[in-house]
Amino acid sequence: MRISAKGRYALAATVSMAESHGNGEYTTVIRISEKLGISKIYLEQVFSLLKRGGIVHSVKGAQGGYQLARAPGQISVLDVLAAVELSLFEPAEETVSDKAPDIEAAMKLAAFDVLDGAVKRALGQITLSDLAAEAEKHKSEDGYMFYI
Repeated sequence: MRISAKGRYALAATVSMAESHGNGEYTTVIRISEKLGISKIYLEQVFSLLKRGGIVHSVKGAQGGYQLARAPGQISVLDVLAAVELSLFEPAEETVSDKAPDIEAAMKLAAFDVLDGAVKRALGQITLSDLAAEAEKHKSEDGYMFYI
């Protein structure tokens, strides 16, 4: 499965926000851009889609920025990707329906629908909270250990 850069950046940005969710502060696109090394202009487009999808909300002004619209444990990877990957969850296009409708139906029902359902179920079970916890594990593994 190939997720676009937009989807990967949206997920990385929302996981970053999930890591600091408890502090109640709004975070700016610039701060996330600098932390993750993502273009500010591209990230603004991503956040526009995330806002439209109900994943984040924003406040304008000096103390403004973005916050997750719900707790990280209530936002799934599926929610984030569905907000920004507009074509990811579209049904597969018909292939041979004119000449072989039986084969078309078999492919749709036994392969494509099953695959779509499995992907949606899997992505729906992973939350931003899960990813933030996993990221935290990797932070401690990459840290330095000093013994005296």
